[in-house]
Amino acid sequence: MTEVVIKGRFNGPPGSGHGGYSAGLVAAALGPSATVRLAAPPPLDAGMTLEDTEYGVRLMHGDALVAEARPGRPDVGVPAPPEVAAAERASERYPGFDDHPFPTCFGCGPERAEGDGLRVFPGPAGADGLLAAPWTPGADLATDGVVDPVFVWAALDCPSGFACIPPGTLSVLATMTAELEAPVHAGETYVITAWPVSHDGRKHRAGAAIHDASGTCLAVADTLWITPRG
Repeated sequence: MTEVVIKGRFNGPPGSGHGGYSAGLVAAALGPSATVRLAAPPPLDAGMTLEDTEYGVRLMHGDALVAEARPGRPDVGVPAPPEVAAAERASERYPGFDDHPFPTCFGCGPERAEGDGLRVFPGPAGADGLLAAPWTPGADLATDGVVDPVFVWAALDCPSGFACIPPGTLSVLATMTAELEAPVHAGETYVITAWPVSHDGRKHRAGAAIHDASGTCLAVADTLWITPRG
């Protein structure tokens, strides 16, 4: 067992851990690719335990299951990304600037200051619902210049939600499968893309990816979002 605490800085909705960050924290025990299911809102500033299971690992808060992870790889096709300049223009049209359910979200909250939140602001970038945003991770997210994978998971999360959640509704991240194919480095500018994959009632699926300035894909995610009943 390993003790885990999600610091208050890494929130998604107020009072709970950011979904992608929390998933990445659990996935770290399995390596560069994993499938993580979030079973409950991860508490902030609370002691939790990461435990081995016969299929992977699970994150527990007392007797309550918070998340569980197993080996897995994304099953999505990755569209070609726009260039950095085009991603910057797309980001100016980020819908969260005008209407955001959680404006203090660590990943995409516009009220988070530079150097505090990730400030990933995906906007429309092309046909078929493609979104894009630039991302230049800060040195505080990295060790020896390499960004901690937990922040790569976090950066992939929110764009996928904006790509697939129906307008005017509120959905939560249920499952995230990601594969980190190459390191992400602090101080370099990347293009994050996201796109809808499918809708099935209250279930909404999307993909997301991180490319470097040359167009090389460094990380991919396959996410499932659920709209609660009522």
